[in-house]
Amino acid sequence: MKIAVLSGKGGTGKTLVSVNLAAAATQSIYIDCDVEEPNGHLFFKPIEIVEEEITIKMPVVDHKLCDGCRKCVDFCKFNALAYIKDQLIVFEEVCHSCGGCMLLCPQQALTEQEKVIGCVRSGTSENTVVHTGILNTGEATGIPIIKRLLEDPKEGSTLQTFIDCPPGSACIVMESIKDADYCVLVAEPTLFGVHNLNMVYELVRIFNKPFGVVLNKCLEGENPAEIFCLEKGIKILGKIPYNQELGKINSNAEIAVRVDERYKSLFGTLLETVMKEVAYETASHSKW
Repeated sequence: MKIAVLSGKGGTGKTLVSVNLAAAATQSIYIDCDVEEPNGHLFFKPIEIVEEEITIKMPVVDHKLCDGCRKCVDFCKFNALAYIKDQLIVFEEVCHSCGGCMLLCPQQALTEQEKVIGCVRSGTSENTVVHTGILNTGEATGIPIIKRLLEDPKEGSTLQTFIDCPPGSACIVMESIKDADYCVLVAEPTLFGVHNLNMVYELVRIFNKPFGVVLNKCLEGENPAEIFCLEKGIKILGKIPYNQELGKINSNAEIAVRVDERYKSLFGTLLETVMKEVAYETASHSKW
């Protein structure tokens, strides 16, 4: 069962929720798909880490063979190739590694080479298997890393899996949630929080994913994010209070569930609620 946790921006509490839900489960898998700035491992501090390099295929030009026919340039819909000053140039930042240019070249002037764009690190932390994707600085996209992260691991068939998505609603977020069984949206109690919540709300609706909202940093008084949920008929899965104690635990890179019984109860209850929603949605979908 794959539970994706997402938010409209960074700093909302997405990692706080996903890390503590994974730690609250009897056994679980935590997958950090925020490959540009992964930080779940700072909390879990996994051991017995195994690292795997992630590569993509990039076209390489043999200028001695290239006769400037430009068939590859005309073929590429991503404008990753250009013929300038009697020389074929490859723009790696926009290349999608489809291999079409290589197949189309009548002179066989294009070949492919592997380029390392990042890695996946896997380890364990008590009851949780931790998978972390790391994109090398300056690389254009982390989608190949996310695809590797979300390939079904052997233990994935029986364990609850929590996907810590990248912030926002871009392509890397879409890739992170496309196979999720349920989405948890994390929101802050401000007008800006409502704006960011609406972004991911629209996204999960486009993907037709069942979802609910966790309201983080809750204070007494009016909560615009809660009002938004009530107006839209969105299920509120739980509320996390705003207090210095939880903030201190989080800033010290500790897992609240593992250091404080109160938060073990809070996130344990939240986990039960999420799993009930997943079970309900699964049962409803099977009837159809």
